[in-house]
Amino acid sequence: MHLKKLVDHLQQALGILHKQDIQAVSQFLAKSKLQSPLNQPQFNQNQPQSQFDQSTTSPLVGDDCAAIADGSGYLLLAAEGMLPQLVEKDPWFAGWCAVMVNVSDIYAMGGRPIAVVDTIWSQANEVGTQVLEAVLAGMQAAAQTYGVLIVGGHTNNHSTYNALSVAILGRAQSLLSGFQARSPDLILLVADFRGQTHADYLFWNAATTAPPDRLRGDLELLPTIAEQGLCRAGKDVSMGGIVGTLLMLLETSRCGAMLDLDSIPCPETLPFIDWLLCFPSYGFLLSIPPANILPVQKLFQERNLVCAVIGEICPGSQLQLQQSGESLVFWDLAQQPLTGFGR
Repeated sequence: MHLKKLVDHLQQALGILHKQDIQAVSQFLAKSKLQSPLNQPQFNQNQPQSQFDQSTTSPLVGDDCAAIADGSGYLLLAAEGMLPQLVEKDPWFAGWCAVMVNVSDIYAMGGRPIAVVDTIWSQANEVGTQVLEAVLAGMQAAAQTYGVLIVGGHTNNHSTYNALSVAILGRAQSLLSGFQARSPDLILLVADFRGQTHADYLFWNAATTAPPDRLRGDLELLPTIAEQGLCRAGKDVSMGGIVGTLLMLLETSRCGAMLDLDSIPCPETLPFIDWLLCFPSYGFLLSIPPANILPVQKLFQERNLVCAVIGEICPGSQLQLQQSGESLVFWDLAQQPLTGFGR
């Protein structure tokens, strides 16, 4: 696909545009001054950029998890709500995903999960009972696979609809943050290609049939590179796909990037345009200092994971896409905020 047509297509992708819904929250928090500099962790730019100011006890609002300084490390807190149509159509998979996406958020911050709680609403009829049982079975299967406990929550079996959300608690010794990408970092895509696409959604499933020990070992690499000081910034690839996730990373880090489309590896069974917008069960974008690229790649490649340099962090506010020697501006965050958390 020609670059201009590809850019036009990506700019209309709902997975990216729906991220703008978050602006309602970011604007509210800004007005209530919960995002003021006095209430955020501060980063000393004169120190090595992998080092966080440990003196604060306030969470950094707008990252994959709230990171709350706690002794020598951080408590991590996150939550996810499931799409209503997924709960209705595939409740077992919705339960699985509710745990999986929360676990991914914890590891994306350089942490390890501790426990999850859930909120389940189901209809007071046979269909509601079937949905409830399938959701619980999916959650339990994922919890056992990822080695995280389900420790409580809230249940309403007399609702007029079926709904699911899950929250998670984790802990990190060293953070990976969406606020710490810096030029001249290189952008590294890490993904597991040992999977297949979901029949109804842009989801690359490399988890539900994978060996649990392998999944947990692959995820353990994220806190490993954080604790070894090899990486300071990253995000897990979410509903916005590679492009939307990179845009969120740039917004909070207040920088730009060049994304080289020719360098992005893609599963053989998936069209490239779909891969750019796909939500993978194991996918991360990491912002890595050039000197650390080889040791980081070695760690992931030793576990048969894809780990490729796909671009670089640049000064400014623009995300540019490059293909076959041509480049176009995909988004200028100075002109068009995405989540609003970069203000």
